[in-house]
Amino acid sequence: MSDIFNVKDTLTVAGKEYAYYSLPTLAKTYPHIEKLPFCMKIVLENLLRNEDGGQSVGKEHIEAVANWDEGAAPSQEIAFMPARVVLQDFTGVPSVVDLAAMRDAVVKLGGKAEQINPFIPSELVVDHSVQVDVYGREDALDLNKKIEFQRNNERYEFLHWGRQAFKNFVVVPPATGIVHQVNLEYLARVVMAAAVDNGDGVELTAYPDTVFGTDSHTTMINGIGVLGWGVGGIEAEAAMLGQPSSMLIPQVVGFELTGQLSEGVTATDLVLRVVEMLRAHGVVGKFVEFYGEGLNNMPLADRATIANMAPEYGATCGIFPIDQIAIEYLRLSGRDAAQIELVEKYAKAQGLWHDADTEDACYSSKLHLDLATVQTSLAGPKLPHQRINLADMHKSFSSTLETMTKDRKAAIKGKDRFEEEGGKQAQAKSLAAEPSAFCDVTSNFCSIVDINDEEYNLRDGAVVIAAITSCTNTSNPAVMIGAGLVARNAAAKGLTAKPWVKTSLAPGSKVVTDYLEKTKLMDELEKIGFYLVGYGCTTCIGNSGPLLESIEKGIEENNLVAAAVLSGNRNFEGRIHSHVKANYLASPPLVVAYALAGTVDIDMTTQPLGQDREGNDVFLKDIWPTSAEINELIANNIDAEMFHKNYGEVFNGSKEWNAIASPDSQLYPWSEASTYIQNPPFFEGMTMEPEGIPDIENARILGMFGDSITTDHISPAGNIDADSPAGLYLQSRGVMEADFNSYGSRRGNDAVMTRGTFANIRIKNLMMDGKEGGYTYYFKGDKATLKDGKQMAIYDAAMKYKEDKRPLVVLGGDEYGSGSSRDWAAKGTILLGVKAVLTGSFERIHRSNLVGMGVLPLTFKEGENAQTHKLDGSEVLSITGLNNGESKTATVTATRADGSTETFEVNVMLQTPKEREYVRHGGVLHYVLRHLASDSINAS
Repeated sequence: MSDIFNVKDTLTVAGKEYAYYSLPTLAKTYPHIEKLPFCMKIVLENLLRNEDGGQSVGKEHIEAVANWDEGAAPSQEIAFMPARVVLQDFTGVPSVVDLAAMRDAVVKLGGKAEQINPFIPSELVVDHSVQVDVYGREDALDLNKKIEFQRNNERYEFLHWGRQAFKNFVVVPPATGIVHQVNLEYLARVVMAAAVDNGDGVELTAYPDTVFGTDSHTTMINGIGVLGWGVGGIEAEAAMLGQPSSMLIPQVVGFELTGQLSEGVTATDLVLRVVEMLRAHGVVGKFVEFYGEGLNNMPLADRATIANMAPEYGATCGIFPIDQIAIEYLRLSGRDAAQIELVEKYAKAQGLWHDADTEDACYSSKLHLDLATVQTSLAGPKLPHQRINLADMHKSFSSTLETMTKDRKAAIKGKDRFEEEGGKQAQAKSLAAEPSAFCDVTSNFCSIVDINDEEYNLRDGAVVIAAITSCTNTSNPAVMIGAGLVARNAAAKGLTAKPWVKTSLAPGSKVVTDYLEKTKLMDELEKIGFYLVGYGCTTCIGNSGPLLESIEKGIEENNLVAAAVLSGNRNFEGRIHSHVKANYLASPPLVVAYALAGTVDIDMTTQPLGQDREGNDVFLKDIWPTSAEINELIANNIDAEMFHKNYGEVFNGSKEWNAIASPDSQLYPWSEASTYIQNPPFFEGMTMEPEGIPDIENARILGMFGDSITTDHISPAGNIDADSPAGLYLQSRGVMEADFNSYGSRRGNDAVMTRGTFANIRIKNLMMDGKEGGYTYYFKGDKATLKDGKQMAIYDAAMKYKEDKRPLVVLGGDEYGSGSSRDWAAKGTILLGVKAVLTGSFERIHRSNLVGMGVLPLTFKEGENAQTHKLDGSEVLSITGLNNGESKTATVTATRADGSTETFEVNVMLQTPKEREYVRHGGVLHYVLRHLASDSINAS
């Protein structure tokens, strides 16, 4: 590492001397640095430290950030190198599979297996594999853990191999916590220190902790001043292999916070308001930085809650500065004293420290929120930014119900049952707030369900899932203790969760369990039905597990609009559960309240949740705790010893984990019999010469989609249907339906994942005239209309097109690929034979992932789309003028069955020279492989 600006300095901490690249010294030459946002100073230090004469980072890149024009549109390319990579197991396992496959490939190209190793610290947390199979009972945790290990033994064996085969790679075992909470409470350094070869020898160098994560909610770590964001597995793998990430210098939105939250308002309510505001403002591709006097009394956990949901407001990150509150959190969470001293001294030396005297930075645009104006709220029924004030929830659900049931008709079976059992139905226990209500399917859609030999009325709006889950909120003691207090107060009045509600409690770390037990609130949660089900990301990612058979049957019987209320960050269509159409994000205390009510079809501000033992109405206000009570419990019951105890031997794991055997070899011994881990075909037939970016001729449209198609629509997620291509494949391999597990757990098997791409039950291919699910038309030859097409699963059609040697294109609307950083949304796309994706606009991560897999991203010109060009999906497309990726635009010629054509220009969304190189090579992994193999061959 060079020092062309001569700015290196030293500081001493606990008797050790650390070198660092001084921003204040550089500011003497470039005074605008003093006005840079906190996050841009971190970017500047990253470039300064990694300057290499222009190969990746040159003087012009450093000067571009030092002289950052906050009002300019992003145009300057820079290369950012994170300090470390964090992975969760759903995205981490396929990343390690790719590294294992790369070892095989590099050997075939003439290199050595040992060349494929993480170059930077890479930490995987096994947190996405636990499902809520068992709930509402004391042994739920143990039983779910047992099922988890049975289901995932092959995957866990593979991870055991990886942790011994790869250097710089560690695994946090299952049943420890959610990756982002573990990252916040333990893994994050805030300031890194490493021995670095400076050309004249090795010296201990300090630098900001920056991180890429294979989960979009990696941004949670921004809450403690660590710059990081979610990337696809492909981009993470490149970083692990020492490749910087090309990006455009971003704009930074300053978000000023003032005042304090009102009594009874939670951090969840705050973040839902922030999400709403930033979505409306438009922050896709931008950094967001929070500042203002409102930070002075904002706990670190509240900051982490806001930072966590950056993907929901569309930003690359949402960061808070390092200040005294961050230092106090490091101390509370049990960090080493010398490390805490390093963080504080380094931050102050670099001008990265924030206090009351810190001057405001320059921002590209600004927003302001008075915290006192935030109201109790939820978000739904489909998107995280659909915020609803609690007082408006009843009216909002009525509108949602009208939309979702516009064309619904009562099932004949339901009417027959009503007529046959009319007298009995009047006696069935009511779901509605009014105890006298009964199930009248002639005027109100309703099913009778049997639960433990008792009958209940299941209506539209029934809460069938109430889950305290997800990194967003389970890291926050205020809302978790608040939930416990609501439970305590409800139990004291004799209330409990309704029988049809599947309740679950999945903390983000064992520290949460400790303080809930210490405050005796765990007992109170259990009294009303919320038992501990596991440590991991459960309902929020679709690992909600099955509902009771009678509940699922009742929903199907009359096509009911059932609801889920969860303390998560995602509520996209089809994500939470296939039988649940209306999904609402809420604070943990509200999750408890809706479990008590059993329905979202209620005005909680005016209607009772139920009746106490004397028959008196109990309202939400009667059981809601005060802020003072919550804060007192936090102050008296959470300490550093809890963190020391739970993280002292974090990598050791349980006896179940340590009993797993794994091979001891540098190359992984792939097994054809495995249905979890397979050698992916990405490198089949690969040579040392890249393919380039040729024009695309005579392509068919595999699917044509509308706006807001998320990676949950594209990438396989949730349960595997027995009749789906993936389900049929598993059955052909002898796997029983009960052992299918989830798509997420099988991400290491390309055969399963490719079959599940575009197979979401709620996705709508516009070619299919409103039909939901992963279907398309297969067209034989060049001349066909829609009515000539043969309807089939998208995977089956893609395989037929592959036999025809026909390239494929996918068309989409605005915000294509929003949501989680699912690398299989890109991997599945390329393995289906898709050469290009043409949309109105892309969400940042998915576009990057497509590039990383060698898929060409294109966008329509402003104001244009498939409809304006009168495309119906039956056309044959040719995309010309690409000029090996150098052209900013290309020409699309759509030829119809009658020979007529439609010609229009599109934008080529390759934003940097490095991105063009990646696509020319067929993806970033191919690019890295060729360079490593070339280095090895030249060295020998």
